[in-house]
Amino acid sequence: MSGRRKFWGWGIEGAGPSPEQCEGIAKTLAARFGVDLSARPAPRLEDVELRAPRIEPPAALAERCTTAAADRAGHHYGKSYRDVVRGFRGEFPHPPDVVAYPASEADVVALLDWCGSSRIAAIPYGGGSSVVGGVEARVGDDYAGVVCVDLTRLDRVLEIDRTSRAARIQAGALGPVLEDQLRPHGLTLRHFPQSFEFSTLGGWIATRSGGHYATLYTHIEDFVESLRVVTPSGVSESRRLPGSGAGPSPDRLFVGSEGSLGVITEAWMRVQDRPRFRASASVRFPGADGFLAGARAVRALSQSALFPTNCRLLDPTEARTSGAGSGSEAVLVLGFESADHETEAGLARALELCRDHGGVLPEAKPEPKGEGDGDGAHRAGAAGAWRKAFLQAPYVRDVLVSMAVIAETFETAITWDRFEAFHAAVMAATRDAVQRVCGTGSVACRFTHVYPDGPAPYYSVLAPARRGGELEQWDEIKAAASEALLAAGGTITHHHAVGRDHRPWHERQRPEPFARALAAAKRELDPAGILNPGVIV
Repeated sequence: MSGRRKFWGWGIEGAGPSPEQCEGIAKTLAARFGVDLSARPAPRLEDVELRAPRIEPPAALAERCTTAAADRAGHHYGKSYRDVVRGFRGEFPHPPDVVAYPASEADVVALLDWCGSSRIAAIPYGGGSSVVGGVEARVGDDYAGVVCVDLTRLDRVLEIDRTSRAARIQAGALGPVLEDQLRPHGLTLRHFPQSFEFSTLGGWIATRSGGHYATLYTHIEDFVESLRVVTPSGVSESRRLPGSGAGPSPDRLFVGSEGSLGVITEAWMRVQDRPRFRASASVRFPGADGFLAGARAVRALSQSALFPTNCRLLDPTEARTSGAGSGSEAVLVLGFESADHETEAGLARALELCRDHGGVLPEAKPEPKGEGDGDGAHRAGAAGAWRKAFLQAPYVRDVLVSMAVIAETFETAITWDRFEAFHAAVMAATRDAVQRVCGTGSVACRFTHVYPDGPAPYYSVLAPARRGGELEQWDEIKAAASEALLAAGGTITHHHAVGRDHRPWHERQRPEPFARALAAAKRELDPAGILNPGVIV
């Protein structure tokens, strides 16, 4: 990863759509929504005003800490729509006072000791890709200051157990850094979220990240063998085992805790041999009910034990936006891969199931053998178009923010027996909110992951906003969609975590006895309440 990270938006400065492509995006959306769209220039760091740091690190930690404007502004927000809008406006009202870069677990312990003794909030930080307010220093006035603890210098694969096919990895390793160290051993973690380039192993674990796999290996906890976590009350290290029935799992306590219970410093992870065999195809489901027909095909696939690597169902709007379809049909992107055996037979059976549910089949073409780029992507045809759009989406969102266009996503999960009614209710409520708030816009859906008992629908909103009023309009649409999916029985999040933005709905979703037990765990592990205040608990 080369180049300087944007302090206000996604990725590397200068990367993303070219000026010509940006102009094309503006023209396309202007024609679709019947409005004039023009971009405004991106903010400059030298124009950003940050409040003065309120705290100073002790001498023993000074070399690990910085108060430089670029670091403080760059660690101010995550990467949600509302984060990028505020960053684009140059609004940085509560930056961390200090950004710390620990180079060892001992540094982490020392930082938490300092924060605990001085009533300073400590926010664990991986790649900063949270889209739910998970790393924002919005902690109230009860703290002397805020330290952002950036773990990215803890980025080594420390040990590999080839016999058990596992690796001990430091939590600050960014996705590409981690894979580069596993590749010479013929191994891969095979966890590729959209934020892969700018997110870390510890961040994935702390947020229960969802990766590339659409079936079987979907969430990061599927790969966790044991964890080592620094808490203000001491270090917790679970025993490394393939499985255990010894009471509630200590690992599960910290997986998804979003830095509120401790700082994950390293983990033993189950890794895999790198795939050598791949086959992919796309299937069309035409007609007004094509998306629901595709959903029934996906249900059959999810219950077939074929376990496709890629099983993304795109509704017509999503397919058109990504360039994977014409806009008149739903498209199912299918892919199989293996390190051990040919995959054509699995693909052939999957296509039979799709045909049984009204799918229009292409000629399937297995991909060449070899590692390729190792990210499990399938590049041919609609699959390649979808993949390209998927990887470019965060950069495109920055462009849309500059044009005052709302570009929001939310994801959930629901059982198959309730899916059709659920989908209708969520789409109706979200479309109504978009129409009411913005006057026009589109709502699209795709499946990101599928299980034998239900799918994970992922909804995308695109609508022209009132410049200067984007956040108020976003708030109203977000609330309407969240209320609808919770009322219809879905989860407030499938893989985007809770953070500060989802917490009101998460508190209604979780059982009350569990909420009390979680609060008690917080008091025991973090008695001063310094760890990422405002998330989860």
